[in-house]
Amino acid sequence: GLYPDEAMNGNNAIEALKTGEYKLFYPENNGREGFFINLQALSLKIFGVHIWSLILVSALIGIFTVLGLYLLTKELFGSTTIALLGMFFLATSFWHVNFSRIGFRAIMVPFCLVWSFYFLFKVINAKNKNTLKCAVFSLLAGAFFGLGFHTYIAFRFAVIILIIPIILLCISFWKQYKNSGHLWTTYFKKGFWQYDLWIIAIIVVALPMGLYFLNNPQDFIGRAGGVSIFAQGNPIKEFIVGAVKTLGMFNFVGDYNWRHNFSGSPQLFWPVGILFLIGFVVSVKELINRRVIYSLPITWFFVMLLPAVLTSEGLPHALRTIGVIPVCYIFAGL
Repeated sequence: GLYPDEAMNGNNAIEALKTGEYKLFYPENNGREGFFINLQALSLKIFGVHIWSLILVSALIGIFTVLGLYLLTKELFGSTTIALLGMFFLATSFWHVNFSRIGFRAIMVPFCLVWSFYFLFKVINAKNKNTLKCAVFSLLAGAFFGLGFHTYIAFRFAVIILIIPIILLCISFWKQYKNSGHLWTTYFKKGFWQYDLWIIAIIVVALPMGLYFLNNPQDFIGRAGGVSIFAQGNPIKEFIVGAVKTLGMFNFVGDYNWRHNFSGSPQLFWPVGILFLIGFVVSVKELINRRVIYSLPITWFFVMLLPAVLTSEGLPHALRTIGVIPVCYIFAGL
């Protein structure tokens, strides 16, 4: 069967097929970014109007997220073992499998994050950045990240994560500039111009959605404004309560909504939950020891908790925190 939100997606997809009008944003039902619904319309066109063809899109996105997590983890840590373990934990995670079988656009958030950071670190780790392959990877990294703004409102927080790779790149550029003493030589010969392609691709792909919200500001916030902690009487108290509930959902008490979870069960199967905690502690320790690569998963984890922590309804909330799913299993793999 279908939940009402899934049925609304299906109705919009059928309408798009009939009219030929594929929207950037569908304002009904509290507003939804249009890319996922348009993919569902394509699936309905190919396979016919069935429940399974509506949900097939989520399943495929979920599967490719598993592949993307493997490639990203291997690129970050250079370990096939860690990558395979993280991939296995994600593939067998009820949290991930559940949302890979529901016709919600939110499943695209972890998909866009893992593929965007995979291609970005392919460029960062390349010995010779002045290649056509690196240029393509830079554009793909930017395109996947820009695409995220067409998926689910929680993705907007991911912009904060970009601070980490940008800082790392600036430090690297400064060190190499000091050694060479030539600004343009460092910029071109060392391949730093590739990262401009990355930023440009993000802007170009995200721009249509940005222009839509500029012209329709009422759709930018939507339902999020009503459940925000800033709409409550004591936002500081709500933030603390939300943070405690959200941090506790991994190993203690999870989402109570049966649509999202086995009601109240921890989001992580308990052996994996223990590995997640150990991996997180190890990552913090490594970061303290100046292994800066660990700053990415740690920042990713805390930033993508914000869509839930900054709301005051239905906490803990497995759907709003869907962006942390990949990094949880990176920690468990570690």
